[in-house]
Amino acid sequence: MDSQDSPLRRAVRLCLAGTHADEVAAGALHVMECLEDDDWETALILLEDLGDARPQLPEFWSLLADAARLLWLRDDAAWYEWRRGQARNGALRAELCLMRAEEGGRAVPIPPGGSLRPMWDIGHRTPEGDPLLGVAFLWVEGRDPLEPGECAPVRLIPLTPGNWRHLRPDDVITMHELRPPVATARIIEVMPPAAGVSQGRERLSGTRTTTSAATWAHDGSCSHPSSTGQDRVPNPRAWLGRS
Repeated sequence: MDSQDSPLRRAVRLCLAGTHADEVAAGALHVMECLEDDDWETALILLEDLGDARPQLPEFWSLLADAARLLWLRDDAAWYEWRRGQARNGALRAELCLMRAEEGGRAVPIPPGGSLRPMWDIGHRTPEGDPLLGVAFLWVEGRDPLEPGECAPVRLIPLTPGNWRHLRPDDVITMHELRPPVATARIIEVMPPAAGVSQGRERLSGTRTTTSAATWAHDGSCSHPSSTGQDRVPNPRAWLGRS
């Protein structure tokens, strides 16, 4: 996979495009050092951290998903595909609380990751006054299933984002699998799509994931770049054959 056209090297080039920020350049150099050492998994972790620190286009996350599949990292590939959709459409983070089965809720837990596409009452109504439900993909954060009667942080990617733009933090919506609600969700933050960040690379709020930005070290071969000047990159694009 370590060729000039590999997904990881292409992701580095995409990450560098349109920015001259020192922290991005230093992170890109660190990724290239890991690739030179054939430490692909650490390079993938470092690129994810760069994507957490600064908004990236959907193509960036698609390249990371391709690299994860080549490394047989199925769960990571699924997460990067989710991030691709989040960068394209925007997303909402929320605290989701499932009702207990005796309250009319689910009888089985929701597994971690993205496995459901439930309906949501987001406040819209039909001309007759009935709830006009919207659909959003659901991602349960963390590694544990969400049990009935419990709460957990989740992410939502709406199928029709324009219908969800009125929602703000602390708004409460309800989740439906059949007619009655099975859960309530309190919006924590609204994450806008990353479309257009290549022009100016403005920092958008609320794009961090639950992945820790401190996971720079994998096995000691790639340590966290320090804040001293000797770790700064005079010309990181030279590593990529760019002017």
